[in-house]
This record gives sequence, structure tokens and C-alpha cells, in this order.
Amino acid sequence: MGRPQPSPAKIPLPDGPVAYLTGQYPRASHTFILREVAALRRLGVDVRTCSVRREPPTELIGPEEIDEQERTFHVLSAAKNPFRLLSDHVAAALRAPGAYLGALALALRTGRPGLVGLAKQLIYFLEAGVLARHLAKEGSVHLHNHFADSSANLAMITAHMARLPFSFTLHGPAELFEPQSWALGTKVARAAFTLCISDFARSQAMLFSDRSDWPRLHIVHCGVEPDRYAPTPAPASPRLALLFVGRLTAIKGLFVLLEALSRLPADTATLTVIGDGPDRAALVEEARRLGLTAQFLGYQSQAEVAQALGDADALVLPSFAEGVPVVLMEAMASARPVIATQVGGVSELVSETTGRLVPPGNADALATAIGALHEMPPDQRAQMGAAGRARVLEAFDVDREARRIAALLARRDA
Repeated sequence: MGRPQPSPAKIPLPDGPVAYLTGQYPRASHTFILREVAALRRLGVDVRTCSVRREPPTELIGPEEIDEQERTFHVLSAAKNPFRLLSDHVAAALRAPGAYLGALALALRTGRPGLVGLAKQLIYFLEAGVLARHLAKEGSVHLHNHFADSSANLAMITAHMARLPFSFTLHGPAELFEPQSWALGTKVARAAFTLCISDFARSQAMLFSDRSDWPRLHIVHCGVEPDRYAPTPAPASPRLALLFVGRLTAIKGLFVLLEALSRLPADTATLTVIGDGPDRAALVEEARRLGLTAQFLGYQSQAEVAQALGDADALVLPSFAEGVPVVLMEAMASARPVIATQVGGVSELVSETTGRLVPPGNADALATAIGALHEMPPDQRAQMGAAGRARVLEAFDVDREARRIAALLARRDA
């Protein structure tokens, strides 16, 4: 049974539709955005989703994603129609000539150096004309963007052209690799507010922004729906059932995990991998070469991930860089201990009472942590899992975080 929801009448709400933008939505690896949108809508916020690109069918992993794509405006698809592109820009220029020219100037001065950077900014400007006209037709009162990279460039230019307030969510790690190239300080300065998913993300935003803008940096966690992950007894098995969920890319450190498992006795653990990406074939081959018991399931729906967590003893995330991974929250909500690398904001979620933190890229330390969890009595692992669920309920519940976002969206002085 779901938890009772607060009455929308008691929650400050924006006075019109709020546009939510990102580069690719809905996306298998970005279910946290879909959950945030759903939580805001439950509160009574009229969220209208926009995506730069239309996702291919392989990224639509469940009925929620399929339904959401149908109600999402796709900027690039619309902008490819030359008649619409021209008419939307003419309309924007006639509606507010100063804002239109100001948006062009903003695009030209906030791009990366060189011809490629200039070309991309001009493309964002062209897309901005289409998005601005769409927002005007929708009656949007605010534009919010997830991530601080290219889609935030588009959001910032569009907001100026449409004369709308905008905000964005800073995640990391990708945006923080090149904060100056992405004009992070300019975006913070121009945004009505910036949502930072962790103290670590906020500290990086502070590093690259003016001190006068710091009061508008707010920590709002990505969250999960704890009721989706019912805590169940861990499976009784002599081998530790490990689960990894995420994109199969270099940043996730999966080759280090395979190396760590190869250093342990064969009867220590099994590994199930959920997700897909460019490294999948090489990882499958490496697991075979090392003689590991591992299965690669590809993308799974939210319900299937929840089921897999219930079938696992622990989740392992050996990443080289992270923000605060939502999959760790999902595992902890499922009352499962976690093993993760001490990068980004991970330590703000995981502690020694809820799992184990290891140095990134260190196969020996990772193997030691896996071995220790395998030797741990089941009741002690259950205690760690219970502590993890309590931590998620305390600070990473999507409905609680959505209330904070709704309040910020309703403020004119945010």
C-alpha cells in the first residue's frame, strides 16, 4: 500500500506549467528524472516534459517510459522542419526583439572556443527558437533542466529568448570534468536557482561561481520511491549473490570488479549485471576468460530491477566517478548492503553501517570487501541492509525532495 500523500492545497505550487528539459528523456539510465516528474505531478505541479532528442525503443524499458515519451515534446524533431524553424524564429523575434538578439549574444559568448564550439552554440540558438515558441504556447512559467551540460546551454538561451526564469540540476561527474567549458559559473549566475544533488556537487558549483550566487545553490537529492523496494529476506545461498546495475561504460569500473572477483575463491560470489553500453561485449568476454559466474541481462524495467535487488545479497558499484548514484539508494531501500567506491558524493549516502567504501580502481581492496561481506553472518548483513533503508527513508525519499523543488518553483525570489 502506498504512503499517504500530502494535500496539494498545503504545498506552495507554481502558478502555471513548468517545463522540464534534458537531452534525452525518458531514458533507461535516467529513471530518477521520471520519478521526480511523477512526484511533482502527484503534488499538483503541472510538469510538461521536453527532450532534445527522441529516445530509441531500446531505452524505453517499461510502460512508464513508453507512456512518458508520448507526452514529451522533442525539440530536435520539431526543429528539423524548416518551415516550423523559420516561423518559430520569426515569431520570437517579433514578440521580443531585444530578448531575441540578447539570446543570440548569450549563445555566442558562452560556447567552447573554436569553430566547433561556435557551431554548436548556433545550433542551440536555432533549437531555442523552437523551444521558446513551444513554451509560449504551453503557457509555461518556468524552465528547469537536468544536468549542466549541452541541454543546460539550450535551457539558458531559451529562457532568455522566452523571458522565462530557468533553473537546472547539477549532477556530476560529467559536467564537472569541464566546468569552465560548460560555463558553469554563468549558468549559476543566470539561474533562478540551482539544485545540487549532493554537498560535493554544491561545493564544485561554489568553486566555479561567484560568492554572491551561493545562496541560490540548494541541495536537493535525487530520490527513490521506497515502497517500490519492499525489504525482503536475502536469499539463502553459500555464495554471495552480487548485483551491478548501470551503464556498461568505462566510468563504471566494471573491469576492476571482474579482476577483483577473479582474485577470490570461485565459491565466494556470483555476479548479475543489469544494463547495457559500449563495453558489454568486452565485459562478457573478460568474464568468460576469467572463468567467472556472471550473467549479463541488458536493460531491465524498474519492476525487474526491484525484483533483482530482492534476489541479491548485495549491490556493488565500482565506479571511477559518480554523483550520488540512485542505484545505491534503490539497493539500500531494498535493505541490501552495498559496496561502492569512495568517489564524488557516494560517502554522503553510504557509510560503514550500510555497506563498504573502497578506493576507486583498487581491485585488491574491492576483493577484500567482497570477501568480508561473504564471511559476514547473514544477520549482520541484514542489520546493514536495515540501516541502509532507514538512511534512504530519512534523506532520499523522492516525494520529500519533490516538495522542496515545488516550493522553489513557487518562489518568485528563488
